[in-house]
Amino acid sequence: MTGPTGPDREAVRALAELLRKWWELSAREGRPKPTQQSLAGRLGIDQTTLSRYLNPRHPSTAPLRTVELLHTVLRAPAADLPRARALAEEAAAVPARKSPHPADPTPADATPADATPADATPADASAVVVAPAPRRTATTRTATLRTALAFLAVLALGGGIGLGWSAFAHRAGQGGPSVAAAAASTGPAASRWPLARKGDLLWKARTVQYLLQAHGHAVEADGDFGAATAAAVKTFQAAHGLLADGKVGAQTWSHLIIRIDSHNDPKQAVVALQYLLNNTGTATDITGIFTPSTTRSLDTFQRARALPVTGVADPATWRALLASQGPAIHR
Repeated sequence: MTGPTGPDREAVRALAELLRKWWELSAREGRPKPTQQSLAGRLGIDQTTLSRYLNPRHPSTAPLRTVELLHTVLRAPAADLPRARALAEEAAAVPARKSPHPADPTPADATPADATPADATPADASAVVVAPAPRRTATTRTATLRTALAFLAVLALGGGIGLGWSAFAHRAGQGGPSVAAAAASTGPAASRWPLARKGDLLWKARTVQYLLQAHGHAVEADGDFGAATAAAVKTFQAAHGLLADGKVGAQTWSHLIIRIDSHNDPKQAVVALQYLLNNTGTATDITGIFTPSTTRSLDTFQRARALPVTGVADPATWRALLASQGPAIHR
């Protein structure tokens, strides 16, 4: 694999050094250091790829999600996570190296160098061999007939769809369900609240932890839904008259989320919002401050999910955000 180049080469190497340090120092409190093979299995990648992520001499850029998962699995210091994220983002910004011999496909309307133009007169006309025209066989005629029938079928199907769509649009104009409403009913906004429980890692755990902090519970947002987080969830549930089982389902989510707008923006709840927005690919700075930039990111997300574009983090938006995260990881 070609080594990193460009102005961010140091970021790639620094990230590999930091990940290597996490792995080397993971043997503590009586826990053995995991082998690269077992660690790669937990990350869902092959051992060779992991080895490159941990090798400062010949590093390969680890994706942000892999960096966060390594931080959680290896129980790395919480203070290291912001720097690791910054290095991962900086390293990922390195442009891909162009091939020294890029493919140069011949345009469809270009004449190949070794072809004779149709209007050119060859130096020796007798050397030009004219290929006989292909004979139309029964097989050719059958294939042509099938193509024509298929084309007619497509036209008929298209007409039916057009009529159906027109009827649907007319119904919407008469008070029936709108196109936007239909799209929203099948999109992430219509998804169920995810179940977060003990053993969950990364986005499920961090979202619960940030929101618990916003409600005044002293839990560490380490991305690991462990015993301390489960105990805090039980305390929160009991205080709100819910079944104190330590699992965050629909009822607990509805009490845990906080409506965020320009007049109500608790810092840790805003951190949770910004974290989830950033995870969906909507670039958002995680500052804990509900800035105009965060509002624009929220508007962009809502528009993409066919939600009302309000710039307000309401229950429907929180649910859509949670439904738009990556695969859940459970240890």
